[in-house]
Amino acid sequence: MRNILRSARKYIGYLIFAPIAIMLEVILEVYIPRVMTQLVDVGIPSHDLSVVTHFGLIMIGMSLLSLVAGTLATYLSSTGGIGFGTELRKTVFDKIEDFSFENIDKFQSSSLITRLTTDVNYIQNGMMMFTRVVFRAPFMMIMAIIMALRINSRLVKIFFVAMPIILIGMVLVGYFAMPLFKKMMEHFDKLNQTVQEDLTNIRVVKAYVRGDYEKKRFSETNYNLMESSIRIELLMSAMTPIMMMIIYGVTVAILWNGGQMIIYGEMTTGELISFISYIMQILMGLIMIGMIFVNIVQLRGSINRINEVLNDKITLVDGRENWKVEEGSVEFRNVDFAYSAESEEKVLKNINMVIKPAETIGILGSTGSGKTTLVNLIPRLYDVTNGEVLVSGHDVREYKLKELRDNVAMVLQQNVLFSGTIKDNLKWGDANASDEEIMQACKYAQAHDFIMSFPDQYDTELGQGGVNLSGGQKQRLCIARALLKKPKIIILDDSTSAVDTATDSLIRKALHEQLSDTTTIIIAQRVASVLEADKVAIIDNGRIVDYDSPENLLKHNEIFQEVYYTQMKGVEENAA
Repeated sequence: MRNILRSARKYIGYLIFAPIAIMLEVILEVYIPRVMTQLVDVGIPSHDLSVVTHFGLIMIGMSLLSLVAGTLATYLSSTGGIGFGTELRKTVFDKIEDFSFENIDKFQSSSLITRLTTDVNYIQNGMMMFTRVVFRAPFMMIMAIIMALRINSRLVKIFFVAMPIILIGMVLVGYFAMPLFKKMMEHFDKLNQTVQEDLTNIRVVKAYVRGDYEKKRFSETNYNLMESSIRIELLMSAMTPIMMMIIYGVTVAILWNGGQMIIYGEMTTGELISFISYIMQILMGLIMIGMIFVNIVQLRGSINRINEVLNDKITLVDGRENWKVEEGSVEFRNVDFAYSAESEEKVLKNINMVIKPAETIGILGSTGSGKTTLVNLIPRLYDVTNGEVLVSGHDVREYKLKELRDNVAMVLQQNVLFSGTIKDNLKWGDANASDEEIMQACKYAQAHDFIMSFPDQYDTELGQGGVNLSGGQKQRLCIARALLKKPKIIILDDSTSAVDTATDSLIRKALHEQLSDTTTIIIAQRVASVLEADKVAIIDNGRIVDYDSPENLLKHNEIFQEVYYTQMKGVEENAA
């Protein structure tokens, strides 16, 4: 619980004073039956209205004070519990934001969403219950037992006979409930995954007319969640009749024995009424403890899931040196890489490559050859398994991550935009960029004209992920966003695949003119995109099989020749 409870520090005052208010409420509740005894045994038999009024007013006053204390306790525990949940949710989110790609790969995004929402909510509600019930139930039981013993110690033995039965029932319910709670949370993960995949890829679903299939898939997942939830509810509901049966049995036994004592003058009517009130308080306290026990079983699963995130060691640690990225040189020295440290299969093998400052480098290779993985090592999205990657003469692992990544701009294969305006998205490149700088970057990326065609132009609201833009438009906005960083190194990972060849040519021309001092790395499927590069690396099965100028590769490299003549022949045929 240590990691979890750290999030409660800010609201520790609320969580401390809530139990104090609860104990005051319990003391008042416990003493009300004692006052009632005096009212029944003294006031009513003597027909003295003043005595009845006196004790009645005391009971009313104590009830009002108990109400105030209970309301205060509810406010304190709610504020503390909800505040604790807010801080815990922030702590988990901050940890996820600090994750490396290797850490994120361990969890499904749907599972992380469930942990941030459902699991945190369970823990938050558990904290509120803890502050309200964990202190209330035992304290009430102790006080009520003391008061009941003062009235009649022989009748209390009936309660002690019932207690082991209740405790055994709670333990059995907890034993069977734990695996059911775990299964239910797995179904929650699956449900979130299904919804996320469907909504994210809704256009593909509709294009392939797979709506009925997705409905069926969701229904199955939803039904499985319902089934697991019902099993838990059935198990939990079994506690109620068992508890009530025990309560009624204890009540009947007390009434029978207490009645006999009244007949023989060993107990008064008022004492029996008060005694039954205390026994009810004891039993209700025991039931509340049972509820806590079951909730702890449920919370244990959520706490474990949250701790899996909080305890996951971040594999990518910030560098210690205050190096500055002075220029955009890049060097790979004997680099090997595998996505898992335990994996024997290396994605990259013995990579050696030198990129000089301001050079334009092309990277060609078949799908799955390791092109994207290679460039991901430059801004430390992953760390090398062996060897080292140097930027501006220093190992990337020595840089502060902010310094390194501020000077490396990436336009990824998947064009990611966020809800908000076009301008908001572009300012991810430079939050302080002026309107003129934004507009100029968009002109270089061939995005300005289509932006100006919108009624709100740069203030056009984008849907989630930029759903109201075409693929080519999103690519051009992502290029403009990268240009606003004014980086020392820019990586274009197949970033013009969704635009026509003419636009591609204009973008490459603008980049060549405007990024003359920037090292440019282009991963491309079109050979035309790398023909003007200073050098081209040919990657095959995780190895660099050749690294030379396009002219020399065209003379001696079979892979480059095949790609070139296949694609250029198609271009010539289309031109004809």
